[in-house]
Amino acid sequence: MSTLHSRFIAPAAEFDGAPLLRGEFRLEEGHGEVESAALFLSALGVVEAFVNGVRASEDLLTPGWSSYEWRVRYAELDVTDLVGPTTVLGLALGNGWYRGRLTWSGGSAFYGKELAGFAELKVRFADGHEQVFGTDGSWTAGPSATTANDLYDGQSIDARAYDDAWLAPGFASPEWAGVHELEDDLARLEPYVGPPVRRQQELVPVKVWESPSGKVLVDFGQNLVGWVRTEVTGPEGSVVVLRHAEVLEHDELGTRPLRSAEATDRFTLSGGADVFEPTFTFHGFRYVEVEGWPGGLEGLKAAVSAGSGLTAVVVSSDLRRIGRFETSEPLVNRLHENAVWGMRGNFVDVPTDCPQRDERLGWTGDIAAFAPSACFLFDSRDFLRDWLRDLALEQEHQDGMVPYVVPDVLKYVENHKEFGAPDTTALWSDASVWVPWAVWQAYGDRRVLEEAFPSMTSHARRVRGKLSENGLWDTGFQFGDWLDPDAPPHAPAEAKADTGVVAALCAYRTADLVAQTAAVLGDPEAEAEFREMAEEMRAAFTRHCLHDGVIESDCTTVYALAIVFGILGGADREFAGRRLAELVEASGYRISTGFAGTPFVTDALTATGHLDTAYRLLLQTENPSWLYPVTMGATTIWERWDSMLPDGTINPGEMTSFNHYALGAVVDWLHRTVGGLAPLEPGYRRILIAPQPGGSLEWAETSLETPHGLASVRWEVADEKLHLTAVVPEGAEAVLRLAGTDDEILGAGSHKREAARSVLETNAN
Repeated sequence: MSTLHSRFIAPAAEFDGAPLLRGEFRLEEGHGEVESAALFLSALGVVEAFVNGVRASEDLLTPGWSSYEWRVRYAELDVTDLVGPTTVLGLALGNGWYRGRLTWSGGSAFYGKELAGFAELKVRFADGHEQVFGTDGSWTAGPSATTANDLYDGQSIDARAYDDAWLAPGFASPEWAGVHELEDDLARLEPYVGPPVRRQQELVPVKVWESPSGKVLVDFGQNLVGWVRTEVTGPEGSVVVLRHAEVLEHDELGTRPLRSAEATDRFTLSGGADVFEPTFTFHGFRYVEVEGWPGGLEGLKAAVSAGSGLTAVVVSSDLRRIGRFETSEPLVNRLHENAVWGMRGNFVDVPTDCPQRDERLGWTGDIAAFAPSACFLFDSRDFLRDWLRDLALEQEHQDGMVPYVVPDVLKYVENHKEFGAPDTTALWSDASVWVPWAVWQAYGDRRVLEEAFPSMTSHARRVRGKLSENGLWDTGFQFGDWLDPDAPPHAPAEAKADTGVVAALCAYRTADLVAQTAAVLGDPEAEAEFREMAEEMRAAFTRHCLHDGVIESDCTTVYALAIVFGILGGADREFAGRRLAELVEASGYRISTGFAGTPFVTDALTATGHLDTAYRLLLQTENPSWLYPVTMGATTIWERWDSMLPDGTINPGEMTSFNHYALGAVVDWLHRTVGGLAPLEPGYRRILIAPQPGGSLEWAETSLETPHGLASVRWEVADEKLHLTAVVPEGAEAVLRLAGTDDEILGAGSHKREAARSVLETNAN
């Protein structure tokens, strides 16, 4: 950036991979009091900054993970209260995503082998004078108490090496070395668009015990993402080891799903009262195996009972919770809460697939499926806008291809062969269109469409170029209906749904949404181009995939997509609804969809008059179903419908996570259909209030902090009536829509209504 003039600097020695950088300066005199001091902070790696011995902010893992080749973010921090006549700037560096391990290949340092820090402090005085001090060749570098750090493997800290003297004026040490400036023109530096990562809450152990093999285990009661802050006193040089995992198997720590990720922190004690907090790593875990605790099991129990010892620190991007949902059914409430926890744990700077194993990548298919849910649960607008910038950069530098993951580290993995040569794929690459559209619908912010439109059109045109002569997208690798519950554990792509049919349906939806986006942005030429593409896709689908109403591969996913995406005409749509309901009934109302079909199956049933079938699917507790994991004690959404088998053993597939959000995309339907709160216009200026009670639910309530204020709906079935209360925010209006009655316009304020039992029966049929 032209306004920043400091340099990225790297230490002249390695210092166990977690170096400290230090600079010192004096404030210029004669300009009056300091009015403001802003610190601009970044790194190749991750960085924590100190000003005169005080943490400059509560931000974590700065500057996060972006497409570093073209874009490195910086934070702007207000440190006015921290500067003094002599000011010491200190930077602590960690490997992070830049140099740490990434992917299951075992590789690391994909972006660079050298850690570097960047800081620029701009001090403005009362007379308007500005003094600038930042990283350059005059700084020094030295060792820290962190002896190893990796996002996958954990952090090792030696408390005997703790020493804050480096943050004091005049510090010098023979252990310290010089630095060198990197040849970087700073052009790739840009400010954060999304929020920083921060601590969100803390949890204490709910149980401490000894496993059958004699291991000391701790249960925090919730699958979470973060680390354990450890307060311990013990012999100098002794080591406390914490190993993290999401589940137990055979009453021992279930580490096989971690694959090669060690997820282990090691703390070497000083002999005094030590506090360890490993902020250069994070783990996905509920359980911790503790080795080396002074006094063993009883010593740890005593520490926990005293309110110290181990505290789980939950970290996530700092998103504001805006949407809530609750019903009379505790299992459904826990399902919804699991989706909230799953999103919180996988929104650590990048929308990842999972937070625990040797992966944690920004898989595009997962967020394509979950984006509408994410935008309701938390204010995700700027988080997703930020990520979409990286998607567009990756796409721009790969001939228009939206990669499987963003940022795309897989392009550096030579042995990444399991999916063939990377290319555009349905649903995954469609994130370039589906995600900005979901953000637009939720918040009504045109910027997201304006920023994303070149990416959207580029992707749609690339898809058009992939079509066969028959007009279908039926060649090349496709993930398809990934993790269909009927697929073998070791072959998650072997779904019932034909991949070409899924791709054709996704291509139609993408063309349709790009055409709608062009209309919003006032681009009639592009609107006509992509409306024509959509109609060509419809014609090819009708000609080759639809046979007397039956869609090729005749399974739940293809009917769900065809209905919700709007590709079918009247008679074919009615047939598809009946056939979908038949297939769901034939499955015993167990789930039979994977990543592609799951977000849409309940909507498809609802839209075609089969609400009761949708409720039976929702409320099913037998495997596979949304509620089966809940009955098994899940506190997050699982990657597989049966990540844990009914006998308590872990699914034998190599790819088994207990914290994915993709299959939790049903909460979008819960909000709109069960809760009855949906946008009639982007950003909720006009709101649809249309709850559709069903199943055994006696009541439900939903609320959302819309851009116009709080909207809420509560309904209850009692005395053969539906009792409804709705709140419409100022500056908005709502349409109340109940089956069997005329629409009613509701203005701002609180409204109460009652409906007869016949309305409920109409809704259920």
